[in-house]
Amino acid sequence: MTRAWLLPSAKLWFLPSAVCFSASFFPLRAQTTAGSGEPWKIITPPQATLVLGRDGSVIGEIGRERRLSVPLRTLPRYVGQAFIAVEDKRFYQHDGVDLVGVAGALKDAVTKGNLRGASTITQLLVGNMHPDVIDRRDKSPTRKLREQQAAREMERHYSKEQILEAFLNQLDFGRGGFGIEMAARHFFGKPAAELTLAEAASLASMPKSPTIYDPARNTERNRERRNTVLALMAEQGYITAAQATAAQREPVRTVHRGEKLAPWVTDVVRVQAERAGVNVMNGGFRIQTTIDPVLQRSAQRALSEGIDEIENRPGFRGLKCAKSSTPPPSAANARKPRVDACLEGAVVVIDPTTGDVRALVGGRDYARSSFNRAIDGNRQPGSSFKAFVYAQAIGQGLTANAVVADTALRVRLDNGQVYSPDNADNEFLGALTVREALTRSRNPVAVQLAMSVSMDSVIALARRAGLRAPIAPYPSSALGASAVQPLDFVAAYASFDNGGVSVDPRFIVRIEDRGGRAVFTPQSAPMRSAMDPRVAFIMRDILRDVVERGTATALRRIVPERIPVAGKTGTTNDNTDVWFVGMTPELVTGVWLGFDKPAMIAPGAAGGTLAAPIAGRVIAAAYENRTAGAWTPPPGVVAVDIDRTTGKPADANTPADRKYGEWFLIGTEPGALAWPLSLFRLGPIGY
Repeated sequence: MTRAWLLPSAKLWFLPSAVCFSASFFPLRAQTTAGSGEPWKIITPPQATLVLGRDGSVIGEIGRERRLSVPLRTLPRYVGQAFIAVEDKRFYQHDGVDLVGVAGALKDAVTKGNLRGASTITQLLVGNMHPDVIDRRDKSPTRKLREQQAAREMERHYSKEQILEAFLNQLDFGRGGFGIEMAARHFFGKPAAELTLAEAASLASMPKSPTIYDPARNTERNRERRNTVLALMAEQGYITAAQATAAQREPVRTVHRGEKLAPWVTDVVRVQAERAGVNVMNGGFRIQTTIDPVLQRSAQRALSEGIDEIENRPGFRGLKCAKSSTPPPSAANARKPRVDACLEGAVVVIDPTTGDVRALVGGRDYARSSFNRAIDGNRQPGSSFKAFVYAQAIGQGLTANAVVADTALRVRLDNGQVYSPDNADNEFLGALTVREALTRSRNPVAVQLAMSVSMDSVIALARRAGLRAPIAPYPSSALGASAVQPLDFVAAYASFDNGGVSVDPRFIVRIEDRGGRAVFTPQSAPMRSAMDPRVAFIMRDILRDVVERGTATALRRIVPERIPVAGKTGTTNDNTDVWFVGMTPELVTGVWLGFDKPAMIAPGAAGGTLAAPIAGRVIAAAYENRTAGAWTPPPGVVAVDIDRTTGKPADANTPADRKYGEWFLIGTEPGALAWPLSLFRLGPIGY
């Protein structure tokens, strides 16, 4: 007569005569769901949606489970063998249930009081793949019977290779990563097809406890278990003793993953894809983006390193990021009010001809704060907005050599208050040419220009260029007092670079399903004129002076002379926001820095000294292995040699260092019938 034994400590039923559980002894209940079906079926698990750079490399993943399934045939043989050796050494001999293993486990439970698992790879796969049917947390004997029956059924329908492949792709390796491919990429920075023997054994150590044997966080524990796996592989004949010994000597070297390559971009494309009706969270899609991975990495590094340097400058008001060393404060700095926050920033790089976003960084550390300041931030652009003011004035006939007054103003507003803009240096320089006024970023001149052409017309120009933020029709808006979104603002600057055309920022080129079929291809927006191409050219030429000898010379010290650069700095009141937005013939680059809650960065903080150097690093990196193009004048402009000091045509007596070539719309150049066209021949306004 067969007797059934119950071990109270183990809570495990077994039948000595049969060793394994019998379906005839415990009737099984059909437990299937629409989601997983029969528990013996191998299903395709959720996959990650891959976000790809313009070169096809992976720059991010989207999905509820980060998994990339790979065929077993693409892996070195020792990858699967490592898992078999430690998880199921009789994998190729059993029918889904290892009777020898079960008997051994029962013997240990009886003689030693030690309960150990005897589940096969097939059983583990059944439980992992169909947790709604086979819940491995359920320790009852009926669950074990259902699992064993399903495992045997799986073995009848699938080959060992299919089962092993599904097992390797199903495993949870912790940190939100599933499957051998994602584990290899995360811990060793390579596809699973390139794993070494030692690395494969390290990953095979993890299913027992992904946390305890995490090779990056618990390196020594992983190394010890890895060496055990290697010894088992040699013992079972998968590798030689010499191979095991050599692999055991290798240190466990994981890659430092840190921030993902383009986490803010990944968030943006996920939202855009979902708005287009593509359920990328379910996984399996491939999103081709416009991002240049090399430039993206350079932008993130430039922002991080640039902010670290700013935090170590005298007078810095904020907290230093935890990763930065914090020297003891000086007595002088200790008396200054501090800001209980870390300095943040954003970087945007756009192709001016297409609007394709080549790089976007929404902050210094995505893991610490995922808020995307480039997309969701709204900050005052300061003097960088002046470019639109000057462009509107030039479009209405003002010449770059016209003389204007940098002088004190008193502008009476509609509410009766008086607005009196001053300069950052608290000085007024008197008579200046338009070019010189923008190069030196003189505030009263920008306000005079805006009021002369009307602030409404300036706003209309900014709108045509693509700036969507509401701009208040007040004189202070000429100095960038109305908040803008960094991405839109940089895109609007593209019109100065591409001949006056408005572009829409674009991230997604194409979304494909698993079969390579396009499910979403954004339509290109029609080209829209923002300004006369001749005006764009003249403005860009003036903005080159800002870099060469104006407020952004710090950038030129970083970017090689062979690369033409134009741009404008921006600094807001109380030194709370600093900007640089600039361009080369191929790229438009913008950098913003500030605290999330506006506060002074440091006394004297300015876009030219803080933001421009970061932009310079991004631009220099972009051209490290490429040749810069050149800007060519469009039809309808003419160059005339001008005396930089007087603004009048140069002659034989003009010193060489004061002579330069100025560009004019045909008909406005010196000597033309319509010259001079000056909006200020009656003197400054506001009195």
